[in-house]
Amino acid sequence: MTEKNHSAYYSFQKLTGKYLVTFMEIGTAKENNKVVVSVKGKIDAVTAPEFEKILSDLIVQGEKAFLLNFSGLEYISSAGLRSILSTAKQLKPKSGNMLFCGLKGPVKDVFKISGFDTIFKIYNTREEALK
Repeated sequence: MTEKNHSAYYSFQKLTGKYLVTFMEIGTAKENNKVVVSVKGKIDAVTAPEFEKILSDLIVQGEKAFLLNFSGLEYISSAGLRSILSTAKQLKPKSGNMLFCGLKGPVKDVFKISGFDTIFKIYNTREEALK
């Protein structure tokens, strides 16, 4: 698999006279037998379905080892967490796995509060995770 940048996903929603802009950009690359999925922006109720679809499509293509690089992720909602759990469920019968790296700020806090830090292996850096 060569490096691939998926289209940036923008959504404009008008809320009480103001516009809410949601942004997510995903890039994928294969390194050390893992698909590295680098996410920038936000994974929320608007962008989570596209995030999940990209991961699901990769699983259908036969991929089963993922490193999710969240160093560019600013925010994740419960919809994003559900997408991660759904992907983990798809991987389980295939003996697949998901690793995470680059969590910081609110994203790191959400993983800790939700208990995801006890469910998934989390590394500080991409390099550590790829060893």
